[in-house]
Amino acid sequence: MERVISHDFPLAFVHEGTLLGNGSCGLMLWGAERTLSVTVGSAALWDHRGGMNWTAKQNLADIRAALDKGDAGAIKAIFATDTEQIAGQPARPSLIPVGRLEITLQDGCRLERCEVQLGDGLLRAVYSRDGVENACLLRLDMSDKGRFACQCNDLEQFRVISAFELTRGAMAAISFAAPAAVATATGWTGFLQPMPADEPYALVVKHYYNQLSGQFVRAADVPALQARLDALDNGWFWDDLSAANQRWWDDYWRDVPQVALDNERLEDLYYLGLFKFAGMTAPDGVAAGLQGPWIEDHALPPWSGDYHFNINVQMCYWPAYRANRLEHLRPLFDLVWSWRDLLRRNARHFIGIDDGYMLPHAVDDHCTCMGAFWTGTIDHACAAWIAQMMFDYVDYSGDQKFLRDVAFDFMRGTMRVFEAMLERGADGQLVLPVSVSPEYRGAAMNAWGANASFQLAAIHRLAMNLLTAAEWLGEKPASAWLEIRAKLPMAALVGADGKQEIGLWDGLTLEESHRHHSHLAALCPFDTIDADAPEWRDIVARSRHRWIEKGMSRWTGWCMTWASMLNSRFNNGHMAELILEIWQRVFTNAGGGTLHDAAFTGFSLHAGNPRIMQMDATMGAVTAIQDMILHSRQGVLQLLAGMPPRWRQLRCTDMPAPGGFRVSVDYQKRGPLAITVKATRDARLRLVTHLPGTLVARLGDEQFSGSGLIDRPMRAGQELRISRD
Repeated sequence: MERVISHDFPLAFVHEGTLLGNGSCGLMLWGAERTLSVTVGSAALWDHRGGMNWTAKQNLADIRAALDKGDAGAIKAIFATDTEQIAGQPARPSLIPVGRLEITLQDGCRLERCEVQLGDGLLRAVYSRDGVENACLLRLDMSDKGRFACQCNDLEQFRVISAFELTRGAMAAISFAAPAAVATATGWTGFLQPMPADEPYALVVKHYYNQLSGQFVRAADVPALQARLDALDNGWFWDDLSAANQRWWDDYWRDVPQVALDNERLEDLYYLGLFKFAGMTAPDGVAAGLQGPWIEDHALPPWSGDYHFNINVQMCYWPAYRANRLEHLRPLFDLVWSWRDLLRRNARHFIGIDDGYMLPHAVDDHCTCMGAFWTGTIDHACAAWIAQMMFDYVDYSGDQKFLRDVAFDFMRGTMRVFEAMLERGADGQLVLPVSVSPEYRGAAMNAWGANASFQLAAIHRLAMNLLTAAEWLGEKPASAWLEIRAKLPMAALVGADGKQEIGLWDGLTLEESHRHHSHLAALCPFDTIDADAPEWRDIVARSRHRWIEKGMSRWTGWCMTWASMLNSRFNNGHMAELILEIWQRVFTNAGGGTLHDAAFTGFSLHAGNPRIMQMDATMGAVTAIQDMILHSRQGVLQLLAGMPPRWRQLRCTDMPAPGGFRVSVDYQKRGPLAITVKATRDARLRLVTHLPGTLVARLGDEQFSGSGLIDRPMRAGQELRISRD
């Protein structure tokens, strides 16, 4: 991997910085003129105070009664946090910023550009002095999670600055004490920060010749932390760190499908996105939230930097499947599975069952609910979406042990909550009487209805996956799953016969531009409706027409990449590509950081705070590019469905697919075509290649048409090849 991505200084804000991460600790390199800042963040540094512990107060019967009455006061009381308006206490848990290493270069130096070498994780802050270029170098240890080093030949001075100082009273307001200065006998200097109810932490740096060695350290209490700091060695480890970085990144890129696209911007998004994905989700790290380990040092992070399960966490992890990095999913799955006793308690309080799992949409790493936002808290599709991800992990990997030990139980428990929420209508059909469509109408008293299409799609996907998983495991399917498939509507259809379209919930069509494309979730991500089926074709077309008509004026960064994925499912490569290009221009900043709000006004009305960074859109862009090359619909692999017709070439090596297949493509518009599909285990291949002309397929000694649907059983080790006639 030789690729280098460069951004010009000034990078004047922390989230314009170039990123390094190891799944736990994150570095952001930014600055201007001759001041270079290394912001240090941690994905595990939680202040666990506050939030809402789920109790019998949060039960569906009382929630429904309050909603039926439009009683906003009752709803507010039900979902109030435990520390509501208690002086000195946070309303909810939050990740806490760490601090900053600030480097001042010598007089006459000027920062020019920041380069990241994707092949070995080296950052180079290139600066000029008297017409000659040099660089400060930065590395992060991928194994010793708090260790980093910077080489700088023209250093004038450096400072280690605490977030307590940089946040200007925000941490003091929630009862953080001022940090203590650290100066060890071996030359490490910095600060030690006590926490009100959690383990203290320290950030220290040692200057040795041209190297600044850094350590982010935690321990059970202040004396233990001070002892750890006193035990730090001389701090010279650059050469060993460089060699270890090279080995780690060689191993990572060896597994990742290599692509060559006829769009340089998208190709850079793919590789830089997967570089950030590794830094955010390393298998020996902690599960990634909204910002991964890259927490700003001057403020508490927006939305606490928490785990948002109504799309954001899922989007952050989507690249893993087709990037051939399934092990990066395990910290997330392990975290959710570790919460199972709490999830059972939530289900018992909410709906009165003992064998369910209920996961609210926003929690910390202890699964403490953030509270207040009632629509998100009762959005049970959050759990179903994680269940889908677990099933997909098994579908890609063939890991039957994980299915039997974890995924199947989680899927069943999640479905049990839905089963208890469903009611039977007068016509014998099943109804979900209280349901929400994520973030639509916010937390207003009219932000709900019966049969929200998003929830119906999640339920059907869960039922479909449970039936398949039961077959794989030789288990008897529950009658409730079969009844759901037969008697629960696929979507909330609104309008007279012949004019129906998919609504948000019963009786409500899309009223305005909205960032959460939840009513279209049956197409992506849940894939429960076949848009090409005769009974759905016109309904989907009308739904898509309204979606386009309402426009992008209220879209945010992450929903742009989701829209690109939807367009690949519409076989519309033109728009799949264009939306990603617009997203990069509008929703990324000078350093390539991905934004929630637009970077400037004029495109989206969500442009009020262009400094909010989230990692979901970065990973959504990677996934959208993967989708342009390969995705699955209704059990059929769709190859090149999202490739723009204008592209002259595309290459991709060994991209994983459901069923354990690996797909390689070497496409030239006016040249040879070579497609290879390898089976890693016995499975049935169903594939459509979206290319014009006559295609020929070969499987062993058999030759047949490669145009249209290919439907063939394959044995492990077999290869199917497709070429032009």
